[in-house]
Amino acid sequence: MNLPLSRTRCPTDLCDCQLDSWLSDAQADQRLLLLTRIEERRLLERLERLESLEDLQHMQQRMQAQLGIRVQVEPGFNEVRSMRGIEIEVAPLPGLCRKSRQAIVRSIRRGMERTPQIAWALLNAQDLLRDA
Repeated sequence: MNLPLSRTRCPTDLCDCQLDSWLSDAQADQRLLLLTRIEERRLLERLERLESLEDLQHMQQRMQAQLGIRVQVEPGFNEVRSMRGIEIEVAPLPGLCRKSRQAIVRSIRRGMERTPQIAWALLNAQDLLRDA
């Protein structure tokens, strides 16, 4: 199976995307092929423009439904003193490059830094600001 022109292969030893085995599996979820380089750039820009916790949750649902990408955002195990204390994890998915997963995390973090109310709402939703 040929890759769309806008997707490039990762160096085999440097990435864990398992692209070749994913493309050769006829039963594999092919929704991720919709994430071209241009669409990935649009997604990352959209994640950087998050406006609220509801907006973040909406984007998480859309990424899951349209592309099969699961993103989990929650307060870290230790005390949250900055945006770095919020854990953002993109679940490994065959065909999704390690660099793409890291870029999604960075974009969400930038969006939360630009709009800190998202982090406060996330902490409040977890009842971590009850004494503040």
